[in-house]
Amino acid sequence: MAQARPEETGPASVSPPSLWRDRDYMYWWSGNGLSTLGTSVSTLAFPLLVLHLTGSAAQAGVITVLHMVGRLATLAVGGALADRVSRRAILCLVPLVQAVSMGVVALLVYSGDPSMTAIGAMALLSGLAAGLRVGVSMPVLRRIVPKEQVAAATAQGMGRDMVAQLIGAPLGGLLYTMGRWIPFLFDAVSFLFVTLGSLLIRRPLGPDRHPDDGPRASLAKDVGDGLRMIRRSDYLVFTLIWGAVLNAVAEGFILLFVVLVQHRGGGPTAVGLATSLAVTGGVIGAVLGPLLMGKLGARRVLIISAWVFMASFAVAVSVSQPWQIGLVVMVGMVSMVPMNVVTESYEVRLVPDQYQGRVAATSRFFVQGVQWIGPLGAGILADAVGVERAVLVLAAAMALLAITLHAARRYVKVLDIPLADVEELPLPGAVPTGEESRPAAPPEDDVPATATGTTTLGDPQQR
Repeated sequence: MAQARPEETGPASVSPPSLWRDRDYMYWWSGNGLSTLGTSVSTLAFPLLVLHLTGSAAQAGVITVLHMVGRLATLAVGGALADRVSRRAILCLVPLVQAVSMGVVALLVYSGDPSMTAIGAMALLSGLAAGLRVGVSMPVLRRIVPKEQVAAATAQGMGRDMVAQLIGAPLGGLLYTMGRWIPFLFDAVSFLFVTLGSLLIRRPLGPDRHPDDGPRASLAKDVGDGLRMIRRSDYLVFTLIWGAVLNAVAEGFILLFVVLVQHRGGGPTAVGLATSLAVTGGVIGAVLGPLLMGKLGARRVLIISAWVFMASFAVAVSVSQPWQIGLVVMVGMVSMVPMNVVTESYEVRLVPDQYQGRVAATSRFFVQGVQWIGPLGAGILADAVGVERAVLVLAAAMALLAITLHAARRYVKVLDIPLADVEELPLPGAVPTGEESRPAAPPEDDVPATATGTTTLGDPQQR
C-alpha cells in the first residue's frame, strides 16, 4: 500500500512546521545547493581551460553546447523514468555519473596536456546525466514538501541556486588560479552530496506501484503520456507556450544587459558588479515571491511582475552609468523570480504524482529548447540596429507577454485559487472534479464527445 504524502497527514487545521526544521527537506535542499555551487565553479572554469589550451572562443562554446545538447537529449526520458522506476535510485546513481565525468576532467587536466575530444565527451556525458536528474527533481520535491509550502520551497530553491551562482563565479576563479584541475575536482565532490542527501531522506519518493497495476507501457508511450497530460489543462498548455517565449526574451535581455554595460563604458569589473546586483535581485525575488502570492494572489503577482520586468528593460536604456544599469536590472530580477515561482508552484499542484516526472521534464524540454533563440536573435538585432534599440524591441515583446496575461484570463483562472486548495487534474479515464474541469455535456446526437472534458488553446492537432 502506498504511503501518504506529507500533505495527506496530520490535522488540516495545524500549520506545517517551517521547512528549515524539516530534516528530509534540508537533506534535499543542501545536497542540491552544494551541487549547484560546484556546477557554478566548473561553468566558469571550462571556458578558461579551453581558452588556455586552444585560444579559441569557438571551441569554448562547443563545450558548453555539448553539455546543453546532452541535457536536452535526456530531459523527456528522465521525466518518464521518474514515473516508472525508483526516484531515489535515480537521485543516488545519476549524480555519481556526473561526479565521475568531472573527476575524469580533473584527472586529465592534472596529468598535463588533456585531449579536447575527451573533455568534450565528459561534458556531453555530464549533460546527459543532468537531464535525467532534472526529470526527477519536481516529483521528489512534491513528495517531500506539503502542498501549502510548495511555493515557499520553489522560491527557496531558486534563491539557493542564485546565491550559489553569486558565490560560484569568484570561487571558481580563485580555485582555477590555485590549479586548473581543482575546480573540476570541486564539482565532482559536490555531486556526491546529492547522493548522500538522497540516501538520508526518510520519506518514500515513489513512484508507487499497486498490485492491480497493469504491465508497464513503453518508455516512448510514457513520454507521449506526459505531453497528453499537459494538453488536458488550459493552464499547462498556456504556461508552456508563454513560459518558453518569456525564457527566450529573458535570455536575450541578459546578453544585451552585458553589452549595454560595456556600451556605457563599463569594463570587466563593472560587468561583474552589475551582474552581482542582478543576481542579488533574484535572491530578493525568491524571498518575496511566496509572500506576495499570499498577500496579492498568484494571478496578480504574475501580471504585476511581468509589467515590472518589462519596465526594467526600458529604464535600463535610459540610464547612463553601469552601476545604474545594474540597479535597474536588479529590480527586473526581483520581478522575474516570482513569475517562475507562480508558474512552477501551480504546475506541481495540478499534476498528479504519477505524471509529475513526465510533465515537468516535457515542460522544461520545450522551454529550454527555445531559449537559445533569445541570445542569438538579440545579438543579431543589436548588431543591426544598436543595443539600445534592440533592448527596446525586447521590451515591446515583454509588453505583449504581459498583455497576453490580461487577455488570457480563462487559461490562468486556476491562479485565482489559493495554492493549497488547488485540486489535481483527473487521471485519464477519471471523472473530472478539479478547478479546470467542466461538467460533461449531456449526451446529444449533434454534440461531439471530447476526450478530456477540458478546453485548450485551440485544437491540439492544429497547433
